Amino acid sequence: MKKLSAALLLLIAVCFSSACQAQQSQDFGEYVVHYNAINTNLIPPQVAQGYGIQRSSSRALLNVTVLKKVMDTPGTPVSAEISANGTNLTGQNRELDLRKVEDSGGAIYYLGVFPVHNLETYRFNIEVAIEGEPEPLVVKFTQQFYTE
Repeated sequence: MKKLSAALLLLIAVCFSSACQAQQSQDFGEYVVHYNAINTNLIPPQVAQGYGIQRSSSRALLNVTVLKKVMDTPGTPVSAEISANGTNLTGQNRELDLRKVEDSGGAIYYLGVFPVHNLETYRFNIEVAIEGEPEPLVVKFTQQFYTE
């Protein structure tokens, strides 16, 4: 399991690097919400199997991570209630079921898998409710998917 957690961390790091076009984050003062959406065939087989994710170019993964800013650190992972939906350009709305994944190193990810078609564009709306915060953090972004 330790190898699996390390592999997931590596995947997330790759997706948050400048080499990954789907990487994005939004700053909300004392919190930063990182989010990305990628085709699941980009996930290493061992990681996908360990987390029960079906690898396919016609399936995508929405990944959301919330960090509380802590000086001189990359931040502290934060638990939150996260809801997300995506609407394609024809107006079809898809509520995304995100599941919380906590690894042994303390990282917290919220993952949701959904089907996509070639050149399909989704407008995502993510609401992040953090305990003790008066209003949810809202992230909106658009992502186009390519399938084989």
